[in-house]
Amino acid sequence: MTDTPLAFRPHNHGHCVRSALASARGLCSERGARLTPLREQVLELVWQSHRPLGAYQLMDQLAEASTRRVAPPTVYRALDFLLEQGLIHRINTLNAYVGCPSPEHRHASHFLLCRHCGVAVEMDDDAISRTIGENAREAGFLLESHSLEVTGLCPDCRSPDGGSQGHE
Repeated sequence: MTDTPLAFRPHNHGHCVRSALASARGLCSERGARLTPLREQVLELVWQSHRPLGAYQLMDQLAEASTRRVAPPTVYRALDFLLEQGLIHRINTLNAYVGCPSPEHRHASHFLLCRHCGVAVEMDDDAISRTIGENAREAGFLLESHSLEVTGLCPDCRSPDGGSQGHE
């Protein structure tokens, strides 16, 4: 088994999407939260790749899939719901959204962001959160939330062929 994150390896991305949607349906049902068709459609679009999508990109994609244009407040309400349920994360530096691979438990978001291809990989690492919390306490700072976004080059974009393998 490799430690290389799934988004950095060739894989069946359709499985990622199906798994994320099934998980979201189950979690929302358990929590008594209403996963409307539009919310599910937005979640599916967010999961179409491991690249963060902005709200306006989502609106354009929703318009392509429908006969009517979806208004910005409608998309933002869907995104807010998905964020509240922990089904997606916001990438602050990009003002964009990416699917959460482990929505069953609340956690801080830590990401590796490839500056070349745009892929985002979530790092679920309690040690990072602990270190940030300890440093905040030592500084007398009341930590309410945190997000860590690390920019660089993914293994594919670092390869000699310049990323011709792709992530999908």
